[in-house]
Amino acid sequence: MSVFVEGLFAGKTAFFTGGTSGIGLGIAERFAELGARVVLVGRNEEKMTAAVEGLLRRGLRASGHACDVRQYAAIEEALMQSHGEYGPLDFVFAGAAGNFPAAVTGMSANGFKAVIDIDVLGTFNTYRAAYAFLRKPGAVLVSISANHAHQPMAMQAHVCAAKAGVELLTHTLALEWGGEGVRAVCVTPGPIDGTEGMRRLAPSEEARRRVCEASPLGRMGTVREVADLAVFLCSDAAGYITGATFRVDGGGSAGG
Repeated sequence: MSVFVEGLFAGKTAFFTGGTSGIGLGIAERFAELGARVVLVGRNEEKMTAAVEGLLRRGLRASGHACDVRQYAAIEEALMQSHGEYGPLDFVFAGAAGNFPAAVTGMSANGFKAVIDIDVLGTFNTYRAAYAFLRKPGAVLVSISANHAHQPMAMQAHVCAAKAGVELLTHTLALEWGGEGVRAVCVTPGPIDGTEGMRRLAPSEEARRRVCEASPLGRMGTVREVADLAVFLCSDAAGYITGATFRVDGGGSAGG
């Protein structure tokens, strides 16, 4: 059962980087169910095509582009094509991210740079290129962050640095573009079941049990719960919210 009105985003357009799988695709699917036209962007063309076709089979409105967010010209071209097809962008999600476990002494400079480039540079490229195509006033920017931005984590120095950069960049855009009626927020998922991240971080039943025990709610979250937070933040009900980060992590960041 949905707490949101059917057709809430009818006539709206949502653009997603990192939108071809996991949380990004789950949010895109939810927006499409609520009437939005969704544009999915990912590096892997086969994966992007499969995601778009899955939405189209359900009668939802979707299109996609295969490009690397680290390449400004490529993301700009995808945005231009989306604008030409659907008009001004109402929602832009920056969700492309990289990760791998490694201690600082076991990580190459190129490995560190790769994550910074995908997360921070990719987010900058997405928003900077999207600026010309945003609906003003009314557009909302949503960055998908992680608790790494606030909590130092061993084997994750690159991700901690990257997500901290993403959040401060997003909050800065809230300041700079707020006068034009553009809002900018961050969503920070905790352990979300069924995602590639959790398959890597908790590959065994014992690991899953430990993750659940660390949560005050005693369980992992769902992609739908993250998507519903994104729906709220992009709705008129959140019209006075900008420059903020919202955690959907079952209370784990509170000391779990």
